[in-house]
Amino acid sequence: MPKSATDKRHFIIAAALVAVTTVLMDILLKAVLPLPIQASLEALTIDALIGWHLSLIAFLFSLIVVFMLYSIVVFRKRPGDNSDGEHFEGNTTLEIIWTVVPLIAVIIFAFYGINTLAEVTRSEPNEVVVKVNGFQWGWSFEYDGVLSPEMVIPVDQRVRLEMNTRDVIHSFWIPEMRVKQDLVPGQETILRFTPIVTGEYTLACAELCGRSHWSMLAPVRVVSASEFDQWLAQRRAEQNPALVQAGPDTE
Repeated sequence: MPKSATDKRHFIIAAALVAVTTVLMDILLKAVLPLPIQASLEALTIDALIGWHLSLIAFLFSLIVVFMLYSIVVFRKRPGDNSDGEHFEGNTTLEIIWTVVPLIAVIIFAFYGINTLAEVTRSEPNEVVVKVNGFQWGWSFEYDGVLSPEMVIPVDQRVRLEMNTRDVIHSFWIPEMRVKQDLVPGQETILRFTPIVTGEYTLACAELCGRSHWSMLAPVRVVSASEFDQWLAQRRAEQNPALVQAGPDTE
């Protein structure tokens, strides 16, 4: 093994170790940090961004730790060696590289993040509108005047949540959908997502909102379009039987 720290073989060996360690760390991070099922289109987009961030974290960790450990092992002081360490004046090329490369990486991730945000928050025609009301410590949902203690939404259709709070700040969060949005006193906030997997989920408040914050949960069901229409018609009939019997033309 060459003794000089400026020998290029050291950089080649260290770079190879960084590459191997990056792959191993990337696999490890994604194995120990499993995500819930991807139940919305937004989950696919957001998980891709999370995956790239984990890969970047694995690379930066490997870059620092591998070079540090390599230097400690290879360039450690040997018994009987009392000479001074090799003197360096600096490396302009290396300094330019470690300034420009991170800048380019930040710009790329910023562009990726902006596109991801635009994709997640986009609007579409014929959205299913649900009015969400948060309060200490529960949720209620309204569908064009029809009230419900649970949120039922059709699969494969864009949902627009118009959210308000009666008291303090709450946060709408269904982990399987990946999206999250605060409910702020005095203003209406909007959240959109497109569910793609039918099933039962749980809505939780992700903002500490008081003594019983832990119990601020509500059931969420993603059903077929026909089942959603049937459920909504049944709820409307239960809450407005006179209007349903009279027909839609009755004033």
